[in-house]
Amino acid sequence: MKFVSLKSTPIIMKVFNLVFVFIFIVFAALQYNDPDPYIWVPIYLYSAALCYLAAQKKFYPKAYLVGVIVYGLYAAYLFFDKTGVIDWITEHNHESMVQTMKAEKPWIEESREFFGLVILIVVIAINWAYMKRLEKK
Repeated sequence: MKFVSLKSTPIIMKVFNLVFVFIFIVFAALQYNDPDPYIWVPIYLYSAALCYLAAQKKFYPKAYLVGVIVYGLYAAYLFFDKTGVIDWITEHNHESMVQTMKAEKPWIEESREFFGLVILIVVIAINWAYMKRLEKK
């Protein structure tokens, strides 16, 4: 897979990416008690790998695109699912998602997963936009 290697990366982007490497690895590790860790561990580790590579000044444009598309489609599914975000907002009066770590209610679990995907998409999009900006220089 073709990658873009940049000669310099500001320290803020390096720190940004290293922080998210740590966060995404912790999130992946916390999935051990999730009902579907086989989905979520790879999702978080994929993003951790992209952040690690970005911290090393290596950017893979197609990998960012794949991540954003897959995560975006999955987020859309979780948003519109019958026990998803819309259900959480309309039927359950956006009940607190942080009452307990064990999500016994499906609308809480799917809403948390949705917002996790939003975080992943934003981080990948920031790296992609940064890479594109530097390519133009």
